[in-house]
Amino acid sequence: MMNTTGSGNHHHRLLSKIATNDEHGENSLYFHGWKAYDDNPFHLTQNPNGVIQMGLAENQLSFDLIEDWMKKNQRASICTTEGVHMFKEIANFQDYHGLPEFRNAVAKFMGKVRGGRAEFDPKRIVMGGGATGANELLMFCLADPGDAFLVPSPYYPAFDRDLRWRTGVKLLPVECKSSDSFRITREALEEAYEKASESNIRVKGLIIGNPSNPLGTIMDRNTLKSLVSFVNDKNIHFVCDEIYAATVFKQPEFISVSEIIQEMDCNLDLIHVVYSLSKDMGMPGFRVGIVYSYNDEVVTCARKMSSFGLVSSQTQHLLASMLSDDEFVERFIGESSRRLENRHRTFTEGLKEVEIKCLEGNAGLFCWMDLRPLLKEATFEAETELWKVIINQVKLNVSPGSSFHCSEPGWFRVCFANMDDETVQVALQRIRTFVDEKKGAGKAAPEKKKKQWQRNLRLSFSSGRIYEDGCLSPHVLSPHSPMLRAQT
Repeated sequence: MMNTTGSGNHHHRLLSKIATNDEHGENSLYFHGWKAYDDNPFHLTQNPNGVIQMGLAENQLSFDLIEDWMKKNQRASICTTEGVHMFKEIANFQDYHGLPEFRNAVAKFMGKVRGGRAEFDPKRIVMGGGATGANELLMFCLADPGDAFLVPSPYYPAFDRDLRWRTGVKLLPVECKSSDSFRITREALEEAYEKASESNIRVKGLIIGNPSNPLGTIMDRNTLKSLVSFVNDKNIHFVCDEIYAATVFKQPEFISVSEIIQEMDCNLDLIHVVYSLSKDMGMPGFRVGIVYSYNDEVVTCARKMSSFGLVSSQTQHLLASMLSDDEFVERFIGESSRRLENRHRTFTEGLKEVEIKCLEGNAGLFCWMDLRPLLKEATFEAETELWKVIINQVKLNVSPGSSFHCSEPGWFRVCFANMDDETVQVALQRIRTFVDEKKGAGKAAPEKKKKQWQRNLRLSFSSGRIYEDGCLSPHVLSPHSPMLRAQT
């Protein structure tokens, strides 16, 4: 009998390089935070001392609106008595162009989200498996292994996985500074481009998130025009990830690159938009990703490659009906925005009570929290130590800035839209208690009134009781599910 035991290296040799390389990015603290949550998930009654998930950018504040629509429109689902007559037709549909009614509805919704200031052609709608699949699909179309894309930092940690892991594309961070509210500048882009050229790296494009994850900010008109001019001058691609477009909850209003290019003389073949319903509609499990390119050849190539990540016909059928309901869409966008603004205000004002500031933002499902005053020193090592204390003692899964390639230590992304009001208050109380403990104010509280998790906060940063390195397993699965299962 063949001996199947052996070293990890031996087994790696049996697998492909693409399957076993380290480009997935799973060793980031961003992913490790999910492991801590999965090991000990918070529940208001069943596990009140557990870890609260604040590393999950999900929009769970308006599910009731969608559920109410579903109850009133059961014909939209082929799994109901009212809609089962369409089962055979939808179950057999497999055209990778997508259902015409779905593409029409998505194009119309994209325009509605952008205030009607830009129109989208349904014929240019290409499906992908969520924004992850759409972004990777676009990279496969635009670049070869070894080519690079510039990306302003801080940026979404999973871009490392989505854009480069299987494509072989490089990401070159463009440093943005807190002194300028992390705004991207033409000067910073020029510097990054020149450095790449000097290193014989071919820059094929620029990719941005607008609204930004993790900043929760939007780009103004002048900045967007500057970026379009930059890519036009360099003759490189411009990919705009706009998956948070409908999460803008206060002025100024969101401006899409699709609006900007109507005002400028530029090469439209260089402009591409990535969209999704995961954030704006709160449907990450439906895996609806969209590539919208103004380049005819890219549309053709992307559609052929989309066969590897189509949206199920059942999902297309349901969403075609939902997104075509103008009255529902109008109400949902408005009410979702209002609820996000209220939650954002509740959370940021709660932080202000203990003098914790956040970057001024008006979009997204998170805040960019400034914890620099709590660092022992201005280093990423100190940031990691602080993160371990927050995870292990405060029992909050927040994501450190280093995992977003932030160039300044002490910034953390904290998500606020994936939980109920009661959990938000628990999270805020934990933060208040922690900050008070650090200031020494917590000692004044009567011991008998402290809960178990509050007592755990007594340990200082120098304590040895931090999240053990052995628990930070690098073998973490995809972060799309809040119930990760770490491999051992």
